[in-house]
Parts: sequence; structure tokens; C-alpha cells
Amino acid sequence: MELALQQRQEINLSMTVELRQAIELLQYSTYELEQYIRQQELENPLIELKENEERNVYEERLTHRSSSFSYSNSSEMPIDIIQGNDNNMRDQLFEQVKFIFPDMEDQKLLKYLIFNLDDNGYFTFDGIDSDFHLKFNECEIEKGIHLLQEIGPIGIGARNLRECLLLQIKYTYPEKQLAGDLIENYLNLLADRKWQQISTRMNISMTEVKELYDFIQTLDPRPCSLISDCSTEYLTPDIIVELKDDDFIFYLNDSHLPNIRMSKDYTPYLQSKDDTSKYMNNHHKNYQWLLSSIEQRRNTIIKIMKVLLERQQNFFKNGFLSLKPLTLKDVAEAIEMHESTISRATMNKVIQTPFGSFDLRMLFNSKLETADGNSISQTKVKALLSAFIAQENKFKPSSDQKIADYFNTKKGITISRRTVSKYREELRIPPSSKRKEIQTSDE
Repeated sequence: MELALQQRQEINLSMTVELRQAIELLQYSTYELEQYIRQQELENPLIELKENEERNVYEERLTHRSSSFSYSNSSEMPIDIIQGNDNNMRDQLFEQVKFIFPDMEDQKLLKYLIFNLDDNGYFTFDGIDSDFHLKFNECEIEKGIHLLQEIGPIGIGARNLRECLLLQIKYTYPEKQLAGDLIENYLNLLADRKWQQISTRMNISMTEVKELYDFIQTLDPRPCSLISDCSTEYLTPDIIVELKDDDFIFYLNDSHLPNIRMSKDYTPYLQSKDDTSKYMNNHHKNYQWLLSSIEQRRNTIIKIMKVLLERQQNFFKNGFLSLKPLTLKDVAEAIEMHESTISRATMNKVIQTPFGSFDLRMLFNSKLETADGNSISQTKVKALLSAFIAQENKFKPSSDQKIADYFNTKKGITISRRTVSKYREELRIPPSSKRKEIQTSDE
């Protein structure tokens, strides 16, 4: 074996801490960026934050206008509020238990049941500790469920959908015995819309099947959909688009962020020649990189928004049906940046428009080809699909293949059965077998 010394030249791509920081900041929402800035203040003695005192007053508005859009910088901080339920429904139920049922054993049983209900109000044994089974048997659980019916929505505590519906019939509609028989014995056929089989097995007409089905539709399959612990959530848009004087303007909703300044108390240490100076200079470098990364993030989002406002004008005027095909690559080429940069900069961003607030990524849309050589956005195809299904023969709904054939021949849109199925599922539209309505002799 010979030992030899070899020289080899290689090119490796290494990511510095600073570059990693810049990439992370790109994908932060405005809220996450604020939290990051405040964390940096704790870690870096050179960073000093000055809060903006007047958050709801326009401090400055820098406007860059073109023929169709502008950008402005505002300190106004509008937010969409999603009202939550401040009171915990489980706690409310248990307060009623303590008031209505004086027996301590009943209270203990009902407390176990209430705090082990799922978000729909069903009681399941999943996740129940073994101690529960030692304290309460099946009969006691059955008793507890019926006690719950006295204080909560009818159906609460049911162990499955069948029991939930049967409880509602038992306590609210005892005269609907035929509907109870249908739920008890043929719920699966009902779910699969096997109308003829139900008619045959129950020996009733299709008209009666329809009447039973219409009644069962009025029952609540989730009697406690608000039982989950909810609190008020605030949706703060990162970008706001408004129509003013027939022009669209946009601004980044970030002027409420604290101003980042360098603390003067530590400036003298930067000039010394000891270990303290080295320590402070490292922090000074991080301070500069933080400012640079935030500005780079800001400028990148502004460039992206200018392209979006220019190319999606019809969307901002008319809504989602007018959304044009536009990809991350299209925007990357327009502003001469890498596609991955656009991807990161548009992540976790909420845009507020005249049509509401939603994920910025929704403005990016893949395309489908049409027979005339043009293209159409996926969003518009989904809207056409939804409209087609809404107007179809409800007694003979179209299969995915028939819908694909219709789009190809009548609309000139090249689409496969698999794509139709995918879009239908994204729209939460059931397959044709689940859309079939009951046809009686009168129809």
C-alpha cells in the first residue's frame, strides 16, 4: 500500500449564521417578526427598542405611484377580529351539574364525563385513564349520559352518531318512531344514499323515505360544536390593499413595530482593544445584520406586491373568479430573484383586500390549458366546477368522468377525471353517489 499526498479543489456552499437569519426573517409574519425583534433585544446588549407611541395615527405615507397602483407606508394597524367564546362551555356545564344534582357521586361521574367529551360533545373511551374504569361501570356511564341530557344540548355525551341522533328522537321527537328505526338499523344505507334498499327493507314508499330523510336532516349531529376551549383570536394582516381614487394602494402593516436603535451606553467599548471590544463588536455585527435583514425582507415583499397588483388587477376589482394564472416562478423572473426567495417571502403572510383577508399564497395560481391555446386559472375552474354541480340533475348527478368530458368538449378546458376528483374534494363536494337525491313518484 502506497501513501500519497493529493491536492483537490472543491466548491462547497456554506450557509453563514447571518444568511440563515436573513432567510428566517423572510418567512416570518409581522407578528413573528415583532417577537423575534424583542427576543434580540434580550440577547444583544447593543439593541435598544423605542416603542411607537401613536399606533393609530398616520405618521408617514411614502407613495410610489404608477398608472395602476401605488405603495404607501402607514402606521395604522387594522386587524380582523375573530370573536371567540370567552366562557368555557365545559365549566358552564359543570356549574349547572353542581346546582342541579346535589349528590356528590353524581357530580363526580358527570365531571368525568363532561371533561372527557370531544369537541363535538361525544363521549369516547380514547384517552380515558384506567382509574375511570375502576370508578364507573357501563351502567353508571349510561346513567351519566342520560343525566347530561337534562342540562346540556340533547345528544351530548353520545358515544357515536347513531346514539346522538337516537337521543334527540327519544327526548325531543318520541313520536318519530319510524325515523328512529331507520337510524337504528339502516344508518349506513342512509349515509350511502341507498334509497331503494331502504324502501325495500323498511317496506315503505320512496315518498316516506324522503320524508324521513328530510326530518333526520334537521337533527344535529354535533350538539356541542362549541364545547372546545375557545379564546378570542386576532388576525393581523401583514399587507393591506385599498382602493382609493380609482387606484389600488398597498402598504405593509409593520409601522407599529418598535424602532431598533443602538444603545449609546456601550458605544465606548467598541473602540477598545480588549476582550470586551471583541465581544461588543460581535454584537454590533449582529445588530447591523438584523437591520439589514429586516430591510431586505421589507423590500422583497414590496417588490412582490407590486407585481401582484399589476398582474392581478382584475382580482382586486372583481374577486377570485378573475384571478389569473400566476406562479412563484413568474414573480421571481419579474423581479429577478430566485424562486425560493419568493416562496419564503410569501409564507405566513396575510393580505387584507376589499374582499376580505386571506393567505397571500392564494394569489398564486397554477393554470390549465384551453382549446384555443390560452390558459385558465385553477381557481376559476373550481368555480365553474362548483357551479356545474349546483345545477346538475340532483336525481342523476354526473360522475367525475362525465364532468371532465363536459369541460373538455363544451368549455374547451383540458382536464382529466383525476383532476376533477381532486378539485371536487378540495371544494368538499361529495362524489356523485353521495349527491344523489331521493326521487319519488311525484317528481
